[in-house]
Amino acid sequence: MTTPREEYIRRLTAHQARHARLEQQHILTGNLRLAVALLFVLQAWLTFGSGLIPPLWLLLPVAGFVTLAVVHERILRARRRAIRATSAYERGVARLEDRWVGTGRAGERFREAAHPYAEDLDLFGPGGLFELLSIARTRMGEWMVAHWLKVPSPLEAVRERHAAVAELRDNLDLREDLQILGEDVRVGVHPKALVDWAEEAPVLDSGALRTTAMALAALAVATVGMWIWLGWRVPFILVLAVEAGYVYRTRSKVRRVIAGVERASHDLALLSELLARLERERFTAARLAHLHAVLDGDGQPPSRQIARLNRLVELLDSRDNVAMRIIGPPLLYTTQLAFAAEAWRRRSGVRVRTWLEAVGEMEALCSLAGYAYEHPEDPFPEFTSAAACFDGEALSHPLLQSGRAVPNDVRLCGEPAVMVVSGSNMSGKSTLLRTVGLNAVLAMAGAPVRARSLRLSPLTVGASMRTIDSLQGGSSRFYAEITRLRKLADLAKGPHPLLFLLDELLHDTNSHDRRVGAEGIVRELAGRGAIGMVTTHDLALAHIADQMAPRGTNVHFEDHLEGGKISFDYKVRAGIAQKSNALELMRSIGLDV
Repeated sequence: MTTPREEYIRRLTAHQARHARLEQQHILTGNLRLAVALLFVLQAWLTFGSGLIPPLWLLLPVAGFVTLAVVHERILRARRRAIRATSAYERGVARLEDRWVGTGRAGERFREAAHPYAEDLDLFGPGGLFELLSIARTRMGEWMVAHWLKVPSPLEAVRERHAAVAELRDNLDLREDLQILGEDVRVGVHPKALVDWAEEAPVLDSGALRTTAMALAALAVATVGMWIWLGWRVPFILVLAVEAGYVYRTRSKVRRVIAGVERASHDLALLSELLARLERERFTAARLAHLHAVLDGDGQPPSRQIARLNRLVELLDSRDNVAMRIIGPPLLYTTQLAFAAEAWRRRSGVRVRTWLEAVGEMEALCSLAGYAYEHPEDPFPEFTSAAACFDGEALSHPLLQSGRAVPNDVRLCGEPAVMVVSGSNMSGKSTLLRTVGLNAVLAMAGAPVRARSLRLSPLTVGASMRTIDSLQGGSSRFYAEITRLRKLADLAKGPHPLLFLLDELLHDTNSHDRRVGAEGIVRELAGRGAIGMVTTHDLALAHIADQMAPRGTNVHFEDHLEGGKISFDYKVRAGIAQKSNALELMRSIGLDV
């Protein structure tokens, strides 16, 4: 069996070779088109300049040029797909080689400063978990991935995702197609605008008005014929006058309909192609089968219905054509399209939200499946019915390079429920908290985890690791921290136990208040059934765990100073740290202390 990296490189090489062939065909076809155009010019000169060639022969280069134009467009379309496929596998290889930071979308628009853990655990932004996971090309797919990371999912949904991800894991062809379909756009579909328009109440809901518009357009065509063949232009002028009155009566509603369609109809061709690709797939996992059934619908497949709406939008865009500016008004062209758009909305609008949600969930599941494929040694977590439990063996940080991440065991299940982590600066305390938090987030999203094994109960994650002061808000860092702690205490009252991660708790206040406040906060959270970890380099706080025994325990990181350089092994050990490296660090950079 090939490794994920070997398979990606094989496919990358194949697409690069295909791109090279298509590039040659593109150049050849372009040269042929130029040659045929020059041949047409030569034949035209011989036909009209010297009369040596009959005019009928000019049709040959015209037909040849049109044929080459069609072939050239197909080559260019295939070439663009090859470029997108090459780019997709280059990003895949970069992820496998730990070069992925900056190669994907960082999900900046999903950042929330007030979220209980998103900023602390690096979910979004360059090098965040979202960038590592998401391969979605639509806004609804990206939103779904972000939502799963920010909101713990019900246990039944997580288990359904496990089965879906297991089925999709080796389906590289589907993931490849979803990444390269459509033109070179990304997250172009605007789901909220499309859904809002699709679910609005009808504006043009009169069948009589539509029938009148069609009849007037037919009369306009007939009277133009009378003008051409019989020289009677008065009937045509009368029809135009009636049409003017009709347009005056309906103009406000028509404008509203057209404005709504144009606002909602971004990159519908991409959405249609994604739907068509998903409609062709067959699934066995329960969640995948359900989503596919949603796309089956009734009547025509969603892909065709979206394609029809896209065609209406293209016809609306053609109003700017010079010819349509002339023939459009007598045909009531814009009005006819507005009625057609309203008919589409009445027929299909109520199902648009369901289609978009199905596409978004499929893209999110494919993102998790891609992550599972690229990390074949990562298992799915095992969920337990214990009140509050997080029991991980050989946990690693998902965002660190595989060669740099040092695995550690963390057990918070009954006794102990609270772990106080002491150690010197840069020894790995904060990284351990993020390792636990990120693996909990992956587990509750339905993804595999970076561990040898992980057993946990459904949990709500809450962290206080990066609270900062706010000049605009008029709050200090200490006030921002205690405000976050208040939110975590509220989360501990929720339906799922809280997993709290507190880094250097209350370190912006005096030692007495800090010791009393920290112990009170930890006891309150633990008293509400929460489990969690607290880091500190203040050894006085490490005794909190001793006072809470057996529900509390102490662990620590060590460092070693050799030759004026401090080294760390980042391994968790039982007990309280016995030394600090602050003075050694200051001396190592030349400070006289």
